[in-house]
Amino acid sequence: MRKKRITYRPGKAQGAFGVVWGSIFILIGVFVVVPTFGPFGILWTLMAVGITAYNGYCAFGKGYAGPEINIEDNAVHTPDDTRDTEQRLLELKSLYDRSLITQEEYEEKRKEILEEL
Repeated sequence: MRKKRITYRPGKAQGAFGVVWGSIFILIGVFVVVPTFGPFGILWTLMAVGITAYNGYCAFGKGYAGPEINIEDNAVHTPDDTRDTEQRLLELKSLYDRSLITQEEYEEKRKEILEEL
C-alpha cells in the first residue's frame, strides 16, 4: 500500500488575485449581506476578511515562500503487496513464456517490479 501526502501552496499571483476578489466579497458583505441577512452577513464578511488576509499574506508576506508542491510517497508494504508482486511476476513470466514479450522487455519489467519492493 502506498500512502501519499500532497501539500500545495498558491503562488503570489494567485494570492493577489484572491485579494482582489476577497475585497469585492468584503464590500458585498458590508453593503448588501449584513443589512439584508444580519448575523449571517456578519459571518459572511468575517470569512471574506479571513480569506482575503490569507491571500494577502500569500501575495505580499515576507515570510511566505511562494508556490510549492510537495509529494511524499511513503511505501508501506503489507503481505498483500507481496502476493500482488508475486502475481505480477507470474503474469510477466507467462507473457514471456508465450513469446508475447521479448527477453529484454521481460528483464526490464521484472527489474521494475522488484525495485518496488
